[in-house]
Amino acid sequence: MSKKKTSKRQKRLEEVKHTQKEIRKVLKSANEALSIRQLKRKIDAATMPHIFNDALDYLRARGEVKELKDGRLAFSEADKMEKGRYVTGTIDMTATGNAYLLSPEMDSDVFISRGNLNKAFDGDQVKVELTKIRGKKPEGKVREIIQRHQREIVGTVQMGKGFAFVVPDHRKVPIDIFVPPAKLGNAKEGDRVIVRIVEWNENMKNPQGEIVENLGHLGENDAEMKSILVESGFPLQFSQAVMKEADRIGMDIPKEEIVKRRDFREITTFTIDPDDAKDFDDALSIRQLENGHYEVGVHIADVSHYIRPGSALEKEAVRRSTSVYMVDRVLPMLPEKLSNMVCSLRPNEEKLCYAAVFELDDQARIHKRWFGRTVIRSDRRFTYDEVQQIIDGKDGDFKKEILTLNTLSQVLRKEKFKNGAIAFETVEFKFILDIDGVPLDVIPKERKEAHMLIEDFMLLANREVARYVGKPRANKKVRPFVYRVHDQPNPEKLADFARTAKTFGYDFKYDTPRVAAESLNKLMKAIKGKPEQDILEKLAIRSMAKAIYTTKNIGHYGLGFEYYTHFTSPIRRYPDIMVHRLLDDELHKRKAANQDELEAKCRHSSWMEVKAVEAERESVKYKQVQFMMNKVGEEFDGIISGVVAFGLFIELLDSRAEGLVDIDSLRHDFFVYNESNHALIGSETGIMYRLGDKVRVKVVKADLERRRLDFELVAPL
Repeated sequence: MSKKKTSKRQKRLEEVKHTQKEIRKVLKSANEALSIRQLKRKIDAATMPHIFNDALDYLRARGEVKELKDGRLAFSEADKMEKGRYVTGTIDMTATGNAYLLSPEMDSDVFISRGNLNKAFDGDQVKVELTKIRGKKPEGKVREIIQRHQREIVGTVQMGKGFAFVVPDHRKVPIDIFVPPAKLGNAKEGDRVIVRIVEWNENMKNPQGEIVENLGHLGENDAEMKSILVESGFPLQFSQAVMKEADRIGMDIPKEEIVKRRDFREITTFTIDPDDAKDFDDALSIRQLENGHYEVGVHIADVSHYIRPGSALEKEAVRRSTSVYMVDRVLPMLPEKLSNMVCSLRPNEEKLCYAAVFELDDQARIHKRWFGRTVIRSDRRFTYDEVQQIIDGKDGDFKKEILTLNTLSQVLRKEKFKNGAIAFETVEFKFILDIDGVPLDVIPKERKEAHMLIEDFMLLANREVARYVGKPRANKKVRPFVYRVHDQPNPEKLADFARTAKTFGYDFKYDTPRVAAESLNKLMKAIKGKPEQDILEKLAIRSMAKAIYTTKNIGHYGLGFEYYTHFTSPIRRYPDIMVHRLLDDELHKRKAANQDELEAKCRHSSWMEVKAVEAERESVKYKQVQFMMNKVGEEFDGIISGVVAFGLFIELLDSRAEGLVDIDSLRHDFFVYNESNHALIGSETGIMYRLGDKVRVKVVKADLERRRLDFELVAPL
C-alpha cells in the first residue's frame, strides 16, 4: 500500500475515533434519548456523513449505544449487577456439571456451580439469586425452577437388587435416575432406554423415573438417532390428543373458504424442492402483466388456518418450535397428515396459502406489493436438479417462467450484496446410506443457481412482510411483531478472527461493521477453492453473533436488511405461524398482540432452534464415526481444523470427518501450545503444527459410543 493511501486511511480512522468520543460525550450528558438528527446537530458540523455513520455503527456494535423502540438513541450503561438481585433465564449445563444462566436481563452469563444448581437441568427456566459480582463475571444460585425443559432422558440401565438406575448418556445430565421395579417394564441390564422423571423432591438425592421406551442396544442406528433427539429435548411421538385433532382435519377445501381468498388456480405456479422433500411449504407463481411488468407470488402453506390458538396442535407446535433434520430422518414439528398432506403444496391439488405478491419490473424493483390469503393449484413439482438443467440450457416445462425468475433473482441477489450482505458459502456434505442407515459414501452438496433462485424470493417475502408491519409510518403505531434479527459482531471476536486470517496471509479489516462485511466478502472470494476455505469460513461464522427471534428489531447484519422475519416455512417453524397471524392482524386492524407473550415464545423458539442444530450435528458426528469404522488403520489427507493444549483436531479432506491427534502421540518432541499462533510447537526441534496446515493421519480408533475419532499423525503434507 502506498504512503498516500496509508495516510488517507489513517486520517479517516482518526476522524472516526474522534467522532466516537463526541457521540459518547453528547449521549452521556443528554437528559433524554436523542434522534439521529438531534445527535448530528450536537456534534461538530464539519463531520462528514460517512464518518458519523461509521462511528455510530461501531458504538452500536460494542453495545455502547442502544436504539429505543421509537428509533431514538441513548448511551447504554453497563448492566447493573447487585448481590442479592434475582434474575430469570435458561440453564446451560457444561460437561463438568457446572452451568451458566443465559438471561435476557443480563449482559453477561451467570456462572452457577454444580452445588448451587438446586436440581436444575440443562434447558430449565429458573430464577437465580446473584451471589458474587467479580467484574463482569457474576455468579449465582438457583432459587426456583420455573419450568422443566426436559423430563425424558436417554440412558443405559444398570440393575441393582430390586431396583435400577438409568445412567444418562448426555454429559449435560450429571445425575443418575432411580427406577423402582414396577416402572422398569421389560428393560434389562445394558439396554438403552428413555426414562421420564416423575418425581424429585427436596428429600430425594436422585430423581425418580419410569421407563417409557426401550430403544435397544448401543450401536443400533435407530436407537442412536432416537437417543440424540430425546437428549436434545424433542419428543419422538405426538400425544393422542394431538393426533386426534390432526385426524379430524379434512383434505377437502369448502367452497365458502375459497371465495374468501384471492384465486391463483389459473396462474402458472410450481414448487422447487430437494429430491427427497415431502413437505412443500412454498410455491412461486408468475405471469407477465399488460404493462410489461411481472407479477411474482410467493405462496406459503396457510398452516395458521388449520392450527388454532389454544388447540393441542398449537401447544405441541409451540413446544417443539421446529422440525429436526437428522442425517437419515426428519422429526416433524407437526403430524405427517398436516406436514406432508393437508398443508403440503402438492401438484394438481387445491391448497390454501398465505402469500406475498409483488409487481416487479425487469430490474426487480417493487412497484406494488400485496399480502393476503390465496388458493393455488401447483402445476408442477420441480426438483432443484430439474430447474438447474433448464437454467443451464435444457428444454423443460415452464422454461420461460423459470428463466425469468432466475434473471430477477440474480438482480435481487446483486442488490442484497451491494447493501452489505455477507456471502457465506459453506460446503455441506451428504451421506449416501444403505437400507440399514449405514453410510456408504460422503459427497459434497452442490449449491447452484436453482437453490439461490428460491432463496432470493423467500428473502424478498420475509423482508417485505417485516417492513410492512414493522416500519414506522405517519399516524401509525408499530405493532408488536416477531423479527429474525442478527446483531452486529463483537469487535473482540473480529479482532481474533483477523489475527487468524493473518496467519494464512489474508488481511481482514473490521474498523466498522460495514467495513467488516465488505472485507469478509472479499476474503470469501479469495479463499474459494483453497485448502483453508473450510477452516476460515467456519471461523468467520463463529465470529458472528447468532441470529435469534425477538420482538425488538435491530435488523439483520448478515443479510444487510433493516427489517427481516421468517414467513416462508410455517410447516417446520413455529415463528412463521406467529408471523402469519400477526400479519393478518395488521391487515385487518385487529387488536395488537401482547409483546411480553410474543417475546417469551421468541426466546423459546430460539432455544429450540439451538437444540435442533445440536441434534443435527450429533447425527452427523455419529454417521462420520460409523463411516470410518471399517477404515481403522488406513491413512487419509486432512487439515488441522483446531489446535488446543491437549492436541490437534484434524478434518479429513474427502469426508470432512473430524478426529483428534492427542498431544501424547506426538512422541518425536515435547510440544507446547502457542495460543497466539494457533499452533503446537516442538520445544527442541521447533517443528510447528498450525491451524490450517495440511497433514496425513492414520485412523487408530472409531468410538461410536462417544462419537469420537482418534488419529495419529503420519506426516505433514
